Amino acid sequence: MGIKKLADLIRSDAPGAVSYKQIGDYTGKVIALDTSIVLNQFRTAVPGFHPLGPLTGLFFRSLTFLEHDIKPVFVFDGKPPVEKRAVLEKRAHAAGWSSARSSGSVSSQTQDCHQLLKLMGIPMIQAPGDGEALCAHLVKQGKVDAVASEDMDTLAFGGNVVIRQLNAKKDWEVVEYSLPKLLDTLKVTHEEFVDLCILLGCDYCDKIAGFGPKKALTLIQQHRTIENIVLNINRKTHPVPVFWQYQKARKLFLDAPRIEVSDLVWTEPDEEALVQFLCYEKRVTEQRIRSRMARFRETREKRRKEREDQNAQGQTKQTRIEDFFRVTRKRQKPVKAEEVIVERKRGKPL
Repeated sequence: MGIKKLADLIRSDAPGAVSYKQIGDYTGKVIALDTSIVLNQFRTAVPGFHPLGPLTGLFFRSLTFLEHDIKPVFVFDGKPPVEKRAVLEKRAHAAGWSSARSSGSVSSQTQDCHQLLKLMGIPMIQAPGDGEALCAHLVKQGKVDAVASEDMDTLAFGGNVVIRQLNAKKDWEVVEYSLPKLLDTLKVTHEEFVDLCILLGCDYCDKIAGFGPKKALTLIQQHRTIENIVLNINRKTHPVPVFWQYQKARKLFLDAPRIEVSDLVWTEPDEEALVQFLCYEKRVTEQRIRSRMARFRETREKRRKEREDQNAQGQTKQTRIEDFFRVTRKRQKPVKAEEVIVERKRGKPL
């Protein structure tokens, strides 16, 4: 899904563009969520598809965000571009679905999610095309602080701050990617980065065979465009796909359909209306919803009280823009093979 091996390339060639955080580091931030990714996570989390799995999963995860005073904005996919149809059909077949989403019409499950978010007081946006493209546009506009998506092509769409693994488990680390830092480290423009993503392999067209991430990056840094690369490679060892639609893919990344978004507003969850909808209409156990709402209120107030106490003691976290990209846990520096040999000869533990 997304750009093949892009995460591996970033970790190896631009590690400074990646930071590792906890969900609490996003308190007070406005986060756009690629809703299709969230719902698919709940579809595949439990063996044997349960129709209420995505709906209840969305309810519980949204409460977790609100407990941390994160302001979520859920962005729903619109009609996918025709260039993505083959990929969608392949994914639908692998997942055991009867057909892929291709018409852009709103399904009954999506309508239920709309209703749920409305009752929770959380804004939602229907994208004209791919949801991650609109998410990227929102962060570029300054409407949101970051995009939460597992799909790495959000970076190709221009999402300046992309978050992965923003979920409810406390012991999971959140991974954050900075597009400006990535481009600066790789010494490429956004347009050149899009061509790199197409070479790596995207959802919109085929790729040239035989190019790994390192080779693709080297070629982009040397030749700057796909057109120049095609003129300078051995087309016998690296055949160019017949009727290669890379130009259409490039246009989709750089000129994706957008809409103007009005001011975003959050309100308090309506517990009684949620119980009516989830329990009496959708047959979710009432005790399950009531107990989670009670824990939500208790947890949120506890965290707010803790922050107020920290403020009173002068322990408030700084909110400068550089702190938003703060690395909270550094990766251990890789040990080179020759260093391992030397240390073993000395009899030192590694």
